[in-house]
Amino acid sequence: MLLLVVLCAVGLHATGSATGLGWALLTVLLCCVLPYGFVLFGVARGWWADWHITDREQRTVPLLVGVGCVAVAVVLLWSLPGAPRDLAALVVAILAGGATTVAVTLWWKISVHTAVAAGATAVLIVTFGQALLLTALLPLLTGWSRVALRDHTVAQVVAGGAQGALIGAVGYAVLR
Repeated sequence: MLLLVVLCAVGLHATGSATGLGWALLTVLLCCVLPYGFVLFGVARGWWADWHITDREQRTVPLLVGVGCVAVAVVLLWSLPGAPRDLAALVVAILAGGATTVAVTLWWKISVHTAVAAGATAVLIVTFGQALLLTALLPLLTGWSRVALRDHTVAQVVAGGAQGALIGAVGYAVLR
């Protein structure tokens, strides 16, 4: 849900019109709806225990499908005329975050929830400025909840937050 909001906010901000929202909705389809749909399909088929995919060994395939969907979005946004550059830059940052998450997941269970929250916060601050510094509470609260639910250790949450913030801020800022 957070990624959906950030994609729409960046798309609207990039063009200042409904055109940006249209591009954002295409991106939401590729970066959110299809990957999450695949996860829910896998849960229904019994491939994964739950939609959070808490078992690290079960994460690789759904993460690779997600990275593939995001890669399609990258190709479309960088090749189709009129696509907002800020949105294209954001999707490249999402792709980089997803790819590094897949790599880390092969040997360790990094907190994807915290990474997404930290990346979203970084992108919002880069896009809209210091007025959104309060959004820095999102990754902190997300990380706290992941530890409180015993889905992650503090180290996994800190690593996810650092990964998301670094890739989100640097990748997005450099490419936009």
